[in-house]
Amino acid sequence: MILRRLALAVTMALAPIAAHAAEPTQAQKDQWAKEGEERLHTDWAWLGKYQAANAALSARGKEPRVVFMGDSITQGWFDQVPEFFTAGRVGRGISGQTTPQMLLRFRQDVLDLHPAVVQIMAGTNDIASNTGPMTIEQTEANFRSMTELAQAHGVRVILASIPPSSAFPWRPGLAVTEKIKTINAWLKQYAAETGSTYADYWSALQDGKGGFRADWASDGVHPNKAGYAVMIPIAQKAIREALANPVPKPIAIAAKP
Repeated sequence: MILRRLALAVTMALAPIAAHAAEPTQAQKDQWAKEGEERLHTDWAWLGKYQAANAALSARGKEPRVVFMGDSITQGWFDQVPEFFTAGRVGRGISGQTTPQMLLRFRQDVLDLHPAVVQIMAGTNDIASNTGPMTIEQTEANFRSMTELAQAHGVRVILASIPPSSAFPWRPGLAVTEKIKTINAWLKQYAAETGSTYADYWSALQDGKGGFRADWASDGVHPNKAGYAVMIPIAQKAIREALANPVPKPIAIAAKP
């Protein structure tokens, strides 16, 4: 029963991105729920989603590689504005994912691609308890782990704010606005402490009350094309700032005798 509820939560989080052009049918929702529950048993972090794409990725070109690690907001960015993902930008978002799932696939979908920069955008689904209840401290710990892993491998880090929201459609009644603000304040401080870059999408997208501006979102959580148009210059500025930072010193691991 618990797994079924988790699968349903993930399915409802997936729906706005998977069918942003049309309202999904009940048959589609049922199929996504079935697939989601099966995946919870067979590939919890969905490591299989990008394995082929990672293997096919060409060697780095002249432009520094930037990997965008995230959830539905990152996946929707790639789906709706694919032209942004040029010049070495690689989208690795998976709808509905939480920070523990991203941490599990961080080596495969970020480190093994040898980027110069990674943007980490997460937290919405932690607040929504998509893979089970989580405290703010647990979310922060996963951000710490991903940042430390990146920097240990010489990858500069952009910590993206959680976008604004006043409510999650798949979790009616859940208070979210203040939790988002709390995590974002911590992310900004932690970025400064670790020499990372903070990308403040929240301030640009919020409606003055902590919610998402209605004309820039499809459902109060996920940006539409107008919302992504607002986010792009923020991302570009963050990438420039990150690349201007010194390369973190990789951890040297001695070879076995």
